[in-house]
Amino acid sequence: MRETPRPQGTAGDSRAELPQPCPGRALAHTTGAPGSGTPHRSAGRPPHTPRGERHAGQGGRPGTSPPVPGRPAFLFVTLLCVFAVITWQVVSDGPLRRLDERLDPSLTGHGPSWLAEGLSDLGSMPVALPVLALAIGYALWRGLRRRALIAAATMALVPLLVVPLKEWTARPGPFDPATGYYPSGHTATAMVAYGAAALLLSPFVRRRWPLPVAAGVLTAATGTGLVLHGYHWPLDVLASCCLCGALLVLSSTGMRRSSSRTLRR
Repeated sequence: MRETPRPQGTAGDSRAELPQPCPGRALAHTTGAPGSGTPHRSAGRPPHTPRGERHAGQGGRPGTSPPVPGRPAFLFVTLLCVFAVITWQVVSDGPLRRLDERLDPSLTGHGPSWLAEGLSDLGSMPVALPVLALAIGYALWRGLRRRALIAAATMALVPLLVVPLKEWTARPGPFDPATGYYPSGHTATAMVAYGAAALLLSPFVRRRWPLPVAAGVLTAATGTGLVLHGYHWPLDVLASCCLCGALLVLSSTGMRRSSSRTLRR
């Protein structure tokens, strides 16, 4: 004898048959739809897909894995690209170098010589290095050993990078036939010393923006004094800013990672 067809099972039955067309229940499987009845999957249950297992990030937004590169990486690459272009123009006697050498006579000699020499001395080691040494000592005293080590290592990289570049490019100075003026060593020393000191001291102040601004002003003053006094071409100063700016981006990234590891402990 043929069995009588069983009625359609509900969502809770262990053996659910094929759904039958029924008017008025077209939205039955839409979660949260008004008048939809019992949804196919309970809204209270956690989803079983891998996407549903993601935890929310900052501000309730889903986290991303792996992390997306941020602005520090873009800035680092941009600075290195600009430095490479300037170096290529200087070595190959390109249009930028010729423009640089035509522009320099209109800048050199303007203003008091004592002021230009004083500004250029801001990038000398007897002036810039003690500032960084004091910042490193304060960071060590406050227990930030990794940040202090990163700042010291960044400063140690300056002569290791600048001196070989000076010998390779062999660019003469504005008023000196001797070579070894590209890139500017004084500008590199000032930028790394004052910039690394600002990075070291930023965790101990409420408003952090005055520290990098002060470091930028001191670096700009050093470069301006070097050009006005005739010690360096403008491109020598700009190239040092690009190269050492990339070093400071790496240093800042390393300090942030060391701080995050300390907080996790």
